[in-house]
Amino acid sequence: MRSTVRVWRLALQAQYRPFSTSPRRLDNYAFIGLGQMGYQMARNLQAKLPPSDTVRLFDINKAAADKLLQEVKDAQAGGAAVDVLGSAADAAREADVVITCLPEPQHVKSTYEAILQGGLPALPSPRLFIDCSTIDPSSSREVASAVSSALPNGQGNFVDAPMSGGVVGAKAGTLTFMLGAPDSLVSRIEPILLRMGKRVLHCGPQGAGLSAKLANNYLLAIENIATAEAMNLGVKWGLDPKVLASVINVSTGKCWPSEVNNPVPGVVEAAPASRDYQGGFGIGLMRKDLRLAMLAAREAGAKLPLADKASEIYENAEAEERCKGRDFSVVYRWLGGKE
Repeated sequence: MRSTVRVWRLALQAQYRPFSTSPRRLDNYAFIGLGQMGYQMARNLQAKLPPSDTVRLFDINKAAADKLLQEVKDAQAGGAAVDVLGSAADAAREADVVITCLPEPQHVKSTYEAILQGGLPALPSPRLFIDCSTIDPSSSREVASAVSSALPNGQGNFVDAPMSGGVVGAKAGTLTFMLGAPDSLVSRIEPILLRMGKRVLHCGPQGAGLSAKLANNYLLAIENIATAEAMNLGVKWGLDPKVLASVINVSTGKCWPSEVNNPVPGVVEAAPASRDYQGGFGIGLMRKDLRLAMLAAREAGAKLPLADKASEIYENAEAEERCKGRDFSVVYRWLGGKE
């Protein structure tokens, strides 16, 4: 049974956007994938859309969709109407915009296969499919090709928009999106993404957003290990970790893991290290992104001499119970760093 929250305004057939002089058709959105990131993104999207619009939710874990529906009911703060649907195909069928946020390439492929095979009726405007998952560019281009074949003549556009900012950024609506899309679609996509984040960086054509995201996260993976090693080295030499961090952060070693996500407990009070490495960017997710970067690098013929060793370190660290499921800065603990 479909669960529905409806907030109606007068004359549903003659809705207007603020300051608009022409009537607009009601917009339907589908949001598929309500994990830690997707849940918060969908909530922000719903809250910032007008009550005339609808967001249809689907997650394989129906409890997540039901929880979001109940949260919207309890908030009573307006925003778009919300429906919970029983499948990805049902959620997407009437949607003008489909947003997906899924864990792995196989999940993205199977979801879009189900959507396209489920049958999509014609709409007045071309459908827009925005995939916010972090997958490899080749898989993303494969899905884009499937969408183009199933919806020819520009009736369906698939773009990649992976994001940076973590669960905290998703909840606060401060995510940065790295967009891979044709120039002609940017003006349509950007306002949608800015309901869930604060910055959209157009990186180039479809697939470019993922390439940028994986290059950045590869660098982050290496910086995190190097920062943990340097902090551990200095502490074992007898340096106060806060003093050492203050030196690094005004010197050439400064980086995000040293300044914001320092791996030594107590150096940065807001960092996961200061709360037993809970929260933040999970070590399993870093392993996944590193693996995807290595795959994409092989396809591009790019050498990554540090990648195999970094991957081994994250794998070994995650295998230890004291590190498993924690923020990726827990590599410091795996190294035997003083806590």
